[in-house]
Amino acid sequence: MKFSYVMLPDYPLTESLASIRLADELGFHACYAADETWHKDLWLLFAAAAGQTGRIRFGPSVSSVVLREPTLIAQAVATLDELSGGRAEAVLSSGNFGLLAQYGIDWTRTRPLSRVKEGLAVMRTFLDEGTITHEGEFFNYNGLFTFARPVQERVPLKLGAMRGPKSFEAAGELSDGCHHALSYTREAYEYAVEHIRAGAERAGRDWRSLDIGAWVVFATGPDSAKAKDAARSMVGIYASSMPEEQLRRNGVDPADLAPIIEAIGAGDLARGIELTTPEIAEKLSIAGTPAECADRIKREIAPTGVNHMILAITDRSLVKAFTGRDLEGVADVDAQLRLVHDEIMPVFG
Repeated sequence: MKFSYVMLPDYPLTESLASIRLADELGFHACYAADETWHKDLWLLFAAAAGQTGRIRFGPSVSSVVLREPTLIAQAVATLDELSGGRAEAVLSSGNFGLLAQYGIDWTRTRPLSRVKEGLAVMRTFLDEGTITHEGEFFNYNGLFTFARPVQERVPLKLGAMRGPKSFEAAGELSDGCHHALSYTREAYEYAVEHIRAGAERAGRDWRSLDIGAWVVFATGPDSAKAKDAARSMVGIYASSMPEEQLRRNGVDPADLAPIIEAIGAGDLARGIELTTPEIAEKLSIAGTPAECADRIKREIAPTGVNHMILAITDRSLVKAFTGRDLEGVADVDAQLRLVHDEIMPVFG
C-alpha cells in the first residue's frame, strides 16, 4: 500500500513547500493537488518543490480536460517531469461540476466521459511522440508539436472517477490507474475495483498492475474527538460533489445530505457544519487516532484491491481558511504526516 499526500494548495507557499519536503523525507509516494481556479496554482508550486526534493512524485489529482486544454496539460506535465528528474504524472477528469458552473458551463452538455477519454488519448500521444495530428469530437490538431519532453519513458496518466461504472471501466481499459475520490466503505471500493478490473480485462491488461487510489478526507491526531471534528468541518464541502449513487454506496441517504448541501451552496458554512452530524462525518471521512484510521483502512479499503491511499489531510489552518472555525488542539499537516509515517504506514508493510 502506497501513501500519498493530496493538498489543497491554500496555505502560505513557504509552508506548503516545507510540508512537501517533509513528505519527501518521510517516504510518501506522491504529493498531489487539485488543479482548480479556487486554489493557488499547483504547477508553479510543484515546479518549485521539484528542486527541493529527491523522491516524491508530483501531479494534479485531478486536472480538468474541460477547463484546461489537454495538450497544455501534457506540456505542463512534461515540463514538470524534466524539472523533477522523472517524477511527474497526472490524473484527469471532466472537473469539479461546481467550478464548471461558475464558468457558465453546463456539465450535462459536455459529454464528460467521452471528452475525458479523448483528452486522455490526446495527452498520451502528445507526451509519447511530441507531436499530434488528430481530428476528434472535442479536440483537433494539425501537426501540433512541442519541445516539452518528459524524462520518463512513459508518464503515468490516470483517471479520476466517482460515479461509475463506465468511468471506472474506462480507467481500467485505457489509463494507468484510477483515483476514486470520497468513498469510505468496502462496498464502494469493491464496486469501483470490480469495474476497473472489468475494463482492464477487456483490454487484456492485469488490473493489479494499475494504480488504484482511494482519495479520502483525512484527519488524525492523538485526540480522536478533535481530529473527527476537523474532518466534520470539511465533509459537507467535499460531499456536495458526490453523486447520489456514490452516497448510497457509502451508507448515506442523499436526502440526509440535501440540507447540508443547500446551506453550503447558499454560503452558510456554519449552518452546513451544524447540520453535518457526527454520524454523517464518520461515514464520509477517515478520522481519529492513528490506530483508528489504520483500522478503518485495513477493514474497509485494503481488502478490496486498492493499493494507494491518497490522504486529503485536514488541519486547523485549512478548516479556519474554509469555514472560519478555529479548532484548537487539531494536529497540523506536518504533525499528521509524521503520524501517518510512524503509526499508519507500518501497519501496511
